[in-house]
Amino acid sequence: MKVPRRTFLRLATSSAAVPALSRIAWAQAYPVRPVRMFVGFAAGQAIDVLARLIGQWLSERLGQQFVIENRPGAGGNIAADAVVRAPADGYTLLVIGANNAINATLYKKLNFNLLRDVAPVAGIYRVRQVMEVHPSFPARTVAEFIAYAKANPGKVNFASAGNGSVAHVSAELFKMMAGVNMVHVAYRGAPAALTDLFGGHVHVMFDNLPSSIEYIRTGSLRALGVSSPTRLDFLPDVPAVAETVPGFETAAFAGVGAPKDTSASIIDKLNAEVNAGLADPVMKARIIELGGTPMPLSPPDFAKLVGEETAKWGKVIRTANVSMD
Repeated sequence: MKVPRRTFLRLATSSAAVPALSRIAWAQAYPVRPVRMFVGFAAGQAIDVLARLIGQWLSERLGQQFVIENRPGAGGNIAADAVVRAPADGYTLLVIGANNAINATLYKKLNFNLLRDVAPVAGIYRVRQVMEVHPSFPARTVAEFIAYAKANPGKVNFASAGNGSVAHVSAELFKMMAGVNMVHVAYRGAPAALTDLFGGHVHVMFDNLPSSIEYIRTGSLRALGVSSPTRLDFLPDVPAVAETVPGFETAAFAGVGAPKDTSASIIDKLNAEVNAGLADPVMKARIIELGGTPMPLSPPDFAKLVGEETAKWGKVIRTANVSMD
């Protein structure tokens, strides 16, 4: 039987709309089972602590568990690789950190491309670094530290949480901009580096504020400067490094990503819920208490930040001639 052309077009249009409506309904129902959020570092580090805050918020808002899975190793690449290979269904997410932007240049043989293979979902927070020394170190200001380092070339060492960590590349940027020569001492994580800084075995560290702020407040470590362009409200007596080294600025950050091709409806839903959490007074206060700044961003704005950070640290890493296999 021949179907009239108008009837055929109406039926064709209706059938084409069914998959689209199904996708929309599926996204509206999301999530219907637990969601895994991969963190590329061990439990207890700043990115893990803040990821758990967001995970708990999403669990309460969306009625399914958002489970934090720690997959430490290779500077976060193990976790990123697992998410890139996961189905693009919204049930496997990556907590993206500054380490991922650094790794894009640091590692020469990655099985994925962060900017291509991970869809940005939402920002979570930005944290600044603090340039800190043991209280016995002779320098009490950034200017005095630079003078000391120049008078003792190659004799001042700096600790980091590992090759390519934010603490490492921040110190490399400081070396370039301040014109000083310091020796890098890499540790397996910030806690081990801080232990040796307490013991006076290393001289300086550019640590993320959340893991050092209590030691600064109690006087166990002396803060010489923060890496923000201006002083921070919660550490008003600590100058910005930029007051002595104009233009110096660094930050770690964290956000949420998903495998590429994840539904825009799911991404938008997650973005709205994360941003609602960052606007919540209790959540906001907790992030600030830990030394961070809430960073609500749209998916395109988060993508822009990750791209800019990847380019910035790429230049530092190439100039410092740092690499990992």
